[in-house]
Amino acid sequence: MKEQEIERLTTLKEMEKKLHERGFKNICGIDEAGRGPLAGPVVVAGVIMPENSMIEGVNDSKKVSEKKREKLYDLIIEEAISYSVAIIDQNVIDEINILQATKQGLTQVVETLKVKPDLILVDALEHINTKGIPYEAIIKGDAKCYSISAASIIAKVTRDRIMREWDEIYPQYGFIKHKGYGTKAHIEAIREFGLTPIHRKTFTKNFI
Repeated sequence: MKEQEIERLTTLKEMEKKLHERGFKNICGIDEAGRGPLAGPVVVAGVIMPENSMIEGVNDSKKVSEKKREKLYDLIIEEAISYSVAIIDQNVIDEINILQATKQGLTQVVETLKVKPDLILVDALEHINTKGIPYEAIIKGDAKCYSISAASIIAKVTRDRIMREWDEIYPQYGFIKHKGYGTKAHIEAIREFGLTPIHRKTFTKNFI
């Protein structure tokens, strides 16, 4: 690993390093993918990484190419002490709104982790049910904190895989390219072909 990458990862791990020094052992990073799209689920992922973990390339998922994210996903889940994923579909999003759906996913992730964390680091979400486990909400945490970055990659890869499967069922919408986000091509497809069962009705009412 190049010196520059070691320095970047060391900086990314600064927050966890201080928390480990304060006595926290199992620190869980939590992040989501898919709050903004017009179609498909929101995916929430949580991961507890070993204290000495230094996986080359781990970063905010938005800063990593799709091909590289797939490789990092395998490395992260192989090395993780514990990880969990919650998939909240479009029907729940329409029923309770995207913020509440994301919070519901976070609670599911906490409940299904096989190793109970001492502390949860979450990207920006507050007023959440972490089942009594203390948490810190970090603005832009996926770019500032190693374990949240790792969780962002798990969430993004999981959601992208789901949307690629939907693309095979509804190829005319271009899900394989935009993953359900509101691109010009996607909005034009909605206007031409109408909504699919995976579209969020509360997000698409202005396009039909």
